Amino acid sequence: MAADAVDRARPRSKQRQLGASDTVCERRAAYVYHNWPRTDHVISRAAILGTYIHEGLTTAAKREFGWLVEKRVADEEIRGTIDVVQLDHATARRLPRRLRPKVPADVTTVEDIKTKSVRRWDRVLRYGATEAELRQVHTYARVLRTHGFLAVDGQRALARLGPIPVERIRIRFIDRDSGEEHVQEIPYDPQRAEEARWWLQRITETKSPEDARRDFYGPGIDAVCDFCPFATACWGVPAAGRPVQANVVHTDADVAQKLADYTAAHEQWAAADRVKRFVRKAVDATPAGQYGSHVLGWRSSEGDHEEPDFRQIIELYDDLSVPIPTVPDKDRMVKALITAGIAVPIRKIRKAASRAISVSTAPK
Repeated sequence: MAADAVDRARPRSKQRQLGASDTVCERRAAYVYHNWPRTDHVISRAAILGTYIHEGLTTAAKREFGWLVEKRVADEEIRGTIDVVQLDHATARRLPRRLRPKVPADVTTVEDIKTKSVRRWDRVLRYGATEAELRQVHTYARVLRTHGFLAVDGQRALARLGPIPVERIRIRFIDRDSGEEHVQEIPYDPQRAEEARWWLQRITETKSPEDARRDFYGPGIDAVCDFCPFATACWGVPAAGRPVQANVVHTDADVAQKLADYTAAHEQWAAADRVKRFVRKAVDATPAGQYGSHVLGWRSSEGDHEEPDFRQIIELYDDLSVPIPTVPDKDRMVKALITAGIAVPIRKIRKAASRAISVSTAPK
């Protein structure tokens, strides 16, 4: 597949040194850090599409606003490529005119672009960036604040600026299916950035990838694992007819621990479900609309539906002198009318159904 070949040829796909984009999972980062050979090649059409959307956005940001895009940073522990840097006016004035942004920021901002499927979009609107996404962008910002831009061809003038005083983080989410956009902006958090650095230090202290924990539950449960280039190295090959997660259970003690995890998770789910059921009843008389930072909606299948009118079909058969089955078969009789090119009598009925609640985050 041509698109897959192009995607694999990109610097990010070929990168072997630990990068900020590898900080999604401890075990995966450890495989990269220890230069472990990749055991899986998976074609993620969603990721390829996301790459094309990403390139289109960064190209437009550079052309229209003069923002810095796809700029490399590195320190002793990690390296990466920042999607967008929007310099403030004071910092921009230190650059040659050709590199100054047309639209400077009030404070220097580091932006990371994330594309999501429609299935994940509601989660983005409800909760915003994940811990891994915040860890990644804060890592970029921290390195830029401490080391500045990497002195390589194409950005040496930027490197001469030295450390950049990043003050704001921006994560731009794009729905790959609809093109909808959601922007989350937060102040740069030195504490969170330091925690991200500690996270990286734990990886460098491991003697092998197996010393690092798995942050996800494996293929078939988490998409991160479905498309991980180290999935087989991490989880092994499943036994015939068994899920790959069965490979982590070896002793009775392992079983006991997993059952304890199951019980604890069920207790949390039961408590959360009680809250949801209470809220559903509490707002039953509330009309749909925006309330604070959330939008309340109601979904219902109640309404008019059409179905063949069986009584009229029998009368039509009688008028046409067509034998009526001893045991009337509605589907068979309807099919016979359609085959003969005769309009099937239809009646409207009203079906009652309970309403389903819908709660989403209000757009900003």
